[in-house]
Amino acid sequence: MMTKRMISMLLAVLALGQAQAAPVRVAVAANVQYAFADIAAAFTRDTGIAVEPAFASSGKISTQIMNGAPFELFLSADNEFPQKLAEAGFSLRAPKSYALGALVLWSKDAQFDGKHWQQWLAASRGKVAIANPRTAPYGSEALRVLDYYKLTAAVTPRLVTGDNIAQAAQFVDSGAAQAGFVAKALVLAPQMQGVGRWVDIAETSHQPIVQDMVLLKNAAANPDAQKLFDYLGAPAARQILQRYGYRLP
Repeated sequence: MMTKRMISMLLAVLALGQAQAAPVRVAVAANVQYAFADIAAAFTRDTGIAVEPAFASSGKISTQIMNGAPFELFLSADNEFPQKLAEAGFSLRAPKSYALGALVLWSKDAQFDGKHWQQWLAASRGKVAIANPRTAPYGSEALRVLDYYKLTAAVTPRLVTGDNIAQAAQFVDSGAAQAGFVAKALVLAPQMQGVGRWVDIAETSHQPIVQDMVLLKNAAANPDAQKLFDYLGAPAARQILQRYGYRLP
């Protein structure tokens, strides 16, 4: 029979083990940074498991993973980078779609005309921010939007590119760009609400932004990563994603 002293010692050991448990290391596409912060907070509150996120463009994260970065879970801005990682043997299981992203045109210019944004954009002279189309899916889809609306010739000379979609948004916020094609999730974040004006970009003007997540090989040593992977498909996380303007797959 266990004494009170033995029980106290056992509880202390268990508590120490929980305190020393490694956080789940997650690589997150920049468009999801605000939504993921809320999801991670809810996950930690519900489970007691800490989360350590890193934010960057999907292409840059994918390269880091292939070069040995110790991430256990990757939330991408598209479905191509996770698929390539899976095909190259960096995943524990097949990628899974967690959200469908949306593009908006955002500006802090007082003359911004959301109803006639195409004419306004063609006639304006300021810089237009997008994410790097080589590494950020939202950037490549922004180029498709320009092509669809025959704005490529008028806008391309004025393009400025950020390393990721969050940096593209920073260009607009700082005034370095007159407007920018950014993720809807960024302008809906509490930190950005009421700042400037934006207009939804029609989904028909570009390819669907299907965002996948993939559980990486490093997760084999941390079962808590699997718990977060599952949590991202649970109602609490899905409601947060919807609040930030994502559609659900």
